[in-house]
Amino acid sequence: MFEKSFITDCEGPLTLNDNAFEIAAKFIENGGELFKILSLYDDYLVDIVKKEGYKAGNTLKLILPFFAVENLTNDILIDFSKNHIYAVSDSKFLLKYLKEAMNTYIVSTSYGQYIEAVSDYMEVSFQNTFYTNVDIDSLQLNDEEIQKIMEFKGLILDNPKDYELFDDIFFNQISKMGIYDEIRKIEVVGGLGKKLAIDEIIERDSIDVNEILYIGDSITDVEPLEFARKNNGISISFNGNEYPLKVAEIAIVSPNAVTTAVIANIYADNDKEKVLEFINDYNVSNDLKQLFNDYDIDEEIKNKFFNVFAEDFPLIQIVTDDNYEDILKVSKEMRNNIRGQDIGGLG
Repeated sequence: MFEKSFITDCEGPLTLNDNAFEIAAKFIENGGELFKILSLYDDYLVDIVKKEGYKAGNTLKLILPFFAVENLTNDILIDFSKNHIYAVSDSKFLLKYLKEAMNTYIVSTSYGQYIEAVSDYMEVSFQNTFYTNVDIDSLQLNDEEIQKIMEFKGLILDNPKDYELFDDIFFNQISKMGIYDEIRKIEVVGGLGKKLAIDEIIERDSIDVNEILYIGDSITDVEPLEFARKNNGISISFNGNEYPLKVAEIAIVSPNAVTTAVIANIYADNDKEKVLEFINDYNVSNDLKQLFNDYDIDEEIKNKFFNVFAEDFPLIQIVTDDNYEDILKVSKEMRNNIRGQDIGGLG
């Protein structure tokens, strides 16, 4: 065991996917549009209504009845996930380095079928991952319920902003169906669920609460980022939208995960203050190669960084009220550029 733990979200910092969205788009007619509507509804319940007991990322539960209508199975999700992993450039390199430097974990809202595929691809122990555990095979509908769900789908697509209608569909109508008995048991690892995963990691690794680095990019990362920052750990928004950027202390905007490796390398061998000192120096330096030498950046990381970034260096900044809007603009642009508008626009 190492003295520090690196904890990362999966979709965003490591991969370009939104696996649940991609499954919906592939297997449900108009499923991509349906998922986007439900994702905005999910953000509304978390951010505006602040619905009691509701976690960010519950879109993964809201979409399940529509998966059941299409007779999706665990095997279908596993096969699809294995064949549709799109990694952030050099994320595998990042994790390879991290395994020799810090305790390393993936904490993701994504379905376990996808995270298992990613952990195999990234060569990270599946035991060091946290995810939303869903047994798709257990979700059964009778003929009458299938008809009802199809009707609900049509109503949602036709009335994409009628959240009172959605409340009735999900918390009154579907909640009376047999399938809901299985859905309500599912614990989505998003928001508070990710923070609880961090609690488990801290206990498992027997580390101090301030010896963690958490990196995320979306609304499901708000609670763990707030926790890391409040407890004097490292909190990073990686190509994040407004949700993580409001709470993270550090912003990275980059098409390549080697940028994360630079910060991880400094933190592995030093304290948080050294990381913040490096970021300040990074933003005023006229000779980044010399700066990397001064901070004893790992030779392989340094060489890869300057091979990837010959001139146009990535943004690494401490987030302030003064630079927040400027960072948000370029962060969302990068997010949309490398993940695509559909996925980049999801909360």
